[in-house]
Amino acid sequence: MIRILAVVAALICAAPALAQPLPAKLDKANAIVIDSTKGRIVIQLRPDIAPKHAERIKQLAREGFYNNVPFHRVMDGFMAQTGDGQNFNGTGGSKHPNLKAEFSNVPFKRGIVGMARRGDSVDSANSQFFIMFGDAPGLNGQYTVIGEVAAGMDVVDNLKKASPTVQSGVVTDPDKMLKVQVASDIR
Repeated sequence: MIRILAVVAALICAAPALAQPLPAKLDKANAIVIDSTKGRIVIQLRPDIAPKHAERIKQLAREGFYNNVPFHRVMDGFMAQTGDGQNFNGTGGSKHPNLKAEFSNVPFKRGIVGMARRGDSVDSANSQFFIMFGDAPGLNGQYTVIGEVAAGMDVVDNLKKASPTVQSGVVTDPDKMLKVQVASDIR
């Protein structure tokens, strides 16, 4: 019963976001719409530079894997990470195999979305991704760029951040992605 009430409350909070129109000129077949506890974020995926990673994000969205998943690691001025629909804390992936890196020349700057991976293993991206708050040239050529925020960067800016004393960036009581959909699937 409590879970049902929580879902109803989350949907009521998300209702204003659900009514928002999508950006003009959005490639809806290659975009995901994240309705979060703070509002709507629209990400234009880049299958031209990371086709396998873009396809994976769409696959997991269609499977409902990302629904109710927290932004578990949010570091002010750096990035917000999410996508662990297995353990919900940044330690999990999906049932699908890891992906080989698809590096590009696209720089990591504000609004860029990249795939997270495990430590030094470049071919270990699976389900987790991060959204950049600012420029991070040290990530260029080290992580796969999968897209860019097309709308809702103000929502990303308002996500609950980790305490500055927490070096890992892990957030206590984090904001969540309530529902994630491929834009072309929204009716």
